[in-house]
Amino acid sequence: MSEVSYSRIWAEAQGALADLLEDEIPPTSLRPQKDRFQAFHTLATFYLRYLHIFRRLEEVYDQIVHPQKRQVVRQVLEGVMGRLVELKNEMVELEFSEFHYLDDLLQDLKMTPEDLDVPIPRYFIRERMKALKERERMLAHILEKKGSLNQEPVTVNPLLVMSVERAVQLLQVSERARQGRLRAHFMKEIWREERRIRQGEDGPTEADLNLAATLIQRVWRGYRERKRTKKERLEEMIFLGMVEPEVLELSPAQQRAQQVEKIRRQVQDQHEAEYQQALLSIKQSVRSVDEADIKETLQDQIRQWFLECRDATGKFPDFPSAEDGGSASIFSQKSPEEVAAELAAKQQEKEKKKSKGKKDKNASKERKEKKKDKKGKSKGKGGKSDIEVRSCSDG
Repeated sequence: MSEVSYSRIWAEAQGALADLLEDEIPPTSLRPQKDRFQAFHTLATFYLRYLHIFRRLEEVYDQIVHPQKRQVVRQVLEGVMGRLVELKNEMVELEFSEFHYLDDLLQDLKMTPEDLDVPIPRYFIRERMKALKERERMLAHILEKKGSLNQEPVTVNPLLVMSVERAVQLLQVSERARQGRLRAHFMKEIWREERRIRQGEDGPTEADLNLAATLIQRVWRGYRERKRTKKERLEEMIFLGMVEPEVLELSPAQQRAQQVEKIRRQVQDQHEAEYQQALLSIKQSVRSVDEADIKETLQDQIRQWFLECRDATGKFPDFPSAEDGGSASIFSQKSPEEVAAELAAKQQEKEKKKSKGKKDKNASKERKEKKKDKKGKSKGKGGKSDIEVRSCSDG
């Protein structure tokens, strides 16, 4: 399937999960169910619906190639798996049994008995493949080393030594027995041929026809059962991990589907590597470009915290140790955004005070200049008036 198909399956699973959450956690509180059968019916219904959603999400997570989408699907998938375990535990505690019969619910939900099987998520093995291979290699090395240590020289018992005459005698006995078996087989074939000829002369009877049909049925049933048993044995070996799944004979369409899934997993690994490389490059670019600004901002925030503690307690507190979380523990009571907002507000207040101070200085300068101008003018007018007054007094 294409990426659009898996995106559609994901959207359908999300919608089913939202509906299930609404049914499981209704807006109005309900009374607890006292009927044991009804309570088990409710839990089993939720369990089957979660199991169906789990299958869909697991398929999407295994085949979708977008790394960020896979992270989101992974979180939802793990939450669904956890809820499945909780529901199973509640069902066991309610019924006091680990085996439950859900035939009626399967029929109501239009599900098959195969839908009750809980598949092992494929990413469990894929993500631990390196560790598993390392473990197998280590076990093989230990077994090989132990076998070389336990190996002892083979000692031949002298009582078992056989002479040449005795060996020739045993070979002759074995050869005579082989020839006797061949001769008996030939005689049996001759007897069957003669019996067939005699029956052909007399004509087949009804008893012979029934016997022939019975023999044919027996041979066919034996062949069919042997084939079915072989298939079941192979499936069991694959389930136990003792045989690789490629041993099964697959149709061309199945082989093509497996090839497409394999290619999509390779694309997943490639995109994940590119995503991790992009994260590293972005982190390096942030460190090289914005490191100084971020460092200054954090220093201002830490300084603000110390000042607030001093204002509250009257003394500066001790810097948190590395065991307590270091500078990260400073923002446990107050988020860095709140501290940054306070710093921005105080910075604005400082700017307002500076601008106000400048205005006050300019106003004081203007007032001083005006006073100087008034004093100069008053001095000029005062001298003239004195002369006039004196002149008036003289007159």
